[in-house]
Amino acid sequence: MSEETILTNARVVTADAVLDGATLVLRDGRIAAVEEGISGLSAALDMEGDYLLPGLVDLHTDNLEKHMMPRVRVPWPAEAAIVAHDRQVLAAGITTVLDSLAVGDVWPDGERVKTFGLAVDAWRQGRDSGMFKARHALHLRCEIGHEQVVELFRGLADDPDLLLASVMDHTPGQRQFLDGSKYRQQYPQLSDAEFEAYVDKRRSLRDAVGPAHRAEIIEMSKARGIPVASHDDRTPDEVAEALAEGITLAEFPTSIEAARAAHGQGMSVIAGAPNLVRGGSHSGNVSVAELAASGVLDIMASDYVPSSMLIGAFILHDAHGFSLPAAISTVSAHPAAAIGFHDVGRLEAGLRADVLRVRRHGAMPVVDMVWRDGKRVM
Repeated sequence: MSEETILTNARVVTADAVLDGATLVLRDGRIAAVEEGISGLSAALDMEGDYLLPGLVDLHTDNLEKHMMPRVRVPWPAEAAIVAHDRQVLAAGITTVLDSLAVGDVWPDGERVKTFGLAVDAWRQGRDSGMFKARHALHLRCEIGHEQVVELFRGLADDPDLLLASVMDHTPGQRQFLDGSKYRQQYPQLSDAEFEAYVDKRRSLRDAVGPAHRAEIIEMSKARGIPVASHDDRTPDEVAEALAEGITLAEFPTSIEAARAAHGQGMSVIAGAPNLVRGGSHSGNVSVAELAASGVLDIMASDYVPSSMLIGAFILHDAHGFSLPAAISTVSAHPAAAIGFHDVGRLEAGLRADVLRVRRHGAMPVVDMVWRDGKRVM
């Protein structure tokens, strides 16, 4: 028996227009029609003029790790963490999420290394048991200077839900941490002597294994058709290196020069939506507002605050001259296309019926209802 839901009297945001007083028909998990005008059918649900948007697609969130370790050195049960994470991203309007797990750490025995296996096991249990309400896949964030990064990555490389890999280098003196003083602020518990010894060790290890690890992870990904992102590029030279390696995504470039170089060479630039919502980078890097003003912002991800994606998209529209369809595309159609998901991220007949009902309370957009594959899940 066919399952049909009719949503009417809505402001439907398509890829290129906002249709006021429009109707969206969901049938058997797909969008059956996008129609102008209000439906007169008694079964139609009145959206009372609220927005209907495509479900958001998040390529980078640390939210699962935050639930796994809600306080420093305080682990939380993995199954409880994964359920809480799933419900939180769904409430933020994210219907497709790439859970970003760090592979390796800047500390040899860091907390991320300790919790990685637990997080993967909980993630697989959630996926295989049908526990999730959002659609989940994996993004592996690979710390190239860590001893075990290649071994850990290889263990997941053939998972069909691994959809994105990124190569990272958080060694002091590199990329995001070119300014050593900012790196020092992260380790107040260490004495100056202990910190210098730690930095020397990290730099030596990165110089010994980092380039080879980066090359191996990129090659394993390319062999499996997994897109690769270069993380925290600071200079046009670093962007040129990524391009030569066949990398297609510039994830969180830290300078306007790197972002312009990446965008100009056809790479998609991914930025963290919290940066835009807060009005700037918490670590002193380029602001997303500047990326937007320069025309080099393609995709926003939630990074560490799931609700930032929807809020950030409306900020692009309200304050930075983006049309609403263009703003919403940065958190829906564009990230979907970057990972080869061509049937989500847009309200268009024939695509998956991932739909949000959003109401604005003043400037604040709030998710009221969520459908995923045509079924209401919130």
